[in-house]
Amino acid sequence: MNLAAMDPTTYDAQLTAKRIKLEQAFAQFETPSVEVFASEPAHYRMRAEFRVWHEGDDLYYYMFDKVLNDKVRCDQYLPASALINQMMAALIAELKPNHSLRHKLFQVDFLSTLSGEILVSLLYHRQLDDQWRSEAAALKARLSSQFKVNIIGRARKQKIDLDKDFVVESLQVNDKVFHYKQIENSFTQPNAKVAIKMLEWAIDVTQRSQGDLLELYCGNGNFSIALAQNFNRVLATELAKPSVDAAQYNIEVNNIDNLQIIRMSAEEFSDAMAKNRSFRRLEGIDLDSYVCNTIFVDPPRAGIDPATLELVQGYERILYISCNPDTLKDNLQQLNQTHKVTRFALFDQFPYTDHMETGVLLERR
Repeated sequence: MNLAAMDPTTYDAQLTAKRIKLEQAFAQFETPSVEVFASEPAHYRMRAEFRVWHEGDDLYYYMFDKVLNDKVRCDQYLPASALINQMMAALIAELKPNHSLRHKLFQVDFLSTLSGEILVSLLYHRQLDDQWRSEAAALKARLSSQFKVNIIGRARKQKIDLDKDFVVESLQVNDKVFHYKQIENSFTQPNAKVAIKMLEWAIDVTQRSQGDLLELYCGNGNFSIALAQNFNRVLATELAKPSVDAAQYNIEVNNIDNLQIIRMSAEEFSDAMAKNRSFRRLEGIDLDSYVCNTIFVDPPRAGIDPATLELVQGYERILYISCNPDTLKDNLQQLNQTHKVTRFALFDQFPYTDHMETGVLLERR
């Protein structure tokens, strides 16, 4: 983290520099013009994590600044949502005089939403007892007069939910509102307004699609639920059980009737498609009945493994969302042999950093 770089007056210049860097890095693939989707210059992050410093009676949040090589006090935090900033002040005021809640507290995590819900996780270097639970319940009751808040206590091998360990986000995507269950400690897109732009872009590039969609690494169904409108059916895979559970919730709450989620890794699904292995999890699912002309991948930073990359290459159209331009570039070395990039986008999920979220649509040559 470099706090000095977080200056909204320099945001446009920083975004332009990212675009130029991306264009130069992918010039060999003869990509079309980059479609750039900007972030809000402040209060764009829906989640944030802070360490907690104890100094006598004082108590405050801090982060580590890699440039200063030192901790920096954070009474407020420019990237975090307005809701997180409001909660930061209200929470610290409650914690300071409360010995039970502040004792050996070392970290606070916030997960907020555009819909107004916020989840607060308090992390401790001690086991939590009945007194903590009682004080935390009273804290929640007091904060609930101002916020739609849930509180979680965490210690080693211990987790206490006072109510629930998730929030429900609502995103206005074009003319529809989608609702998403977001679970504590599970992956969610941190920049909600840019996430909306990503969904709208993905819907746009897959309009007038033929047949079905296969999605790998679907998470909580973020993209698959929004994209279902453009396909006859969607078959999606995800390995993490909390994400699969959230995806099932999201399918139901959004009334999606043409989406099937399978709990499998991309590597396992590649083996199943190649008939190399059989899986009990696929019982009752006729993979051969799907006519998938389009595949959607949103892999982790490591990119797509070689076996899955071969699977991906077999589809007419490939929609690839990447959180790591380096591994995207590596994967395109192979994909470019059979497919051409026809849409290319930069989504600025993380302003004031070198991080670039990119999207490409590839179509068979």
